[in-house]
Amino acid sequence: MTREEKSQVIEDLTAQLAESANIYLADISGLDAVSTSNLRRACFKANIKLAVVKNTLLAKAMESSEKDFGDLPTTLKGNTSVMYSEIGNAPAKVIKNFRKKSEKPLLKGAFIEEAIFIGDEQLDALVAIKSKEEVIGDIIGLLQSPAKNVISALQSGGGKLAGILKTLSEKEG
Repeated sequence: MTREEKSQVIEDLTAQLAESANIYLADISGLDAVSTSNLRRACFKANIKLAVVKNTLLAKAMESSEKDFGDLPTTLKGNTSVMYSEIGNAPAKVIKNFRKKSEKPLLKGAFIEEAIFIGDEQLDALVAIKSKEEVIGDIIGLLQSPAKNVISALQSGGGKLAGILKTLSEKEG
């Protein structure tokens, strides 16, 4: 690879890192062609971009990026694949589901909305992270609950009040 080609790859990786809020680093070495193809298909279905990268080029891209990747570059040893996703927990779910049939991919680390996770033992924590849409749904559910209680109290209370008024007016008359 020429110096110009390397420079272009670093530039492309830096741009991709800048665009992505959720970045996972995984080791998929040892997967056969069929398993690799199945993993790529699972990533595609989950709207995850999967790319195998050279560690040195990715390290340089991380260095030139405006994001703070903390200790994440220390995981760049051996085979490294990068997973880019719009949804924070999507790659973790794909990895966990895929590992039901195979011991790979191994999670090296992740950068989720400015938070850094290092090591395969973080996988369950990453699966548990809620997406923005799930959090918004939870908030809406919580906000609707008191409003529904107030409305139902007013509706039932209105019936009671009308009954009381009717009873009182009948007694007077």
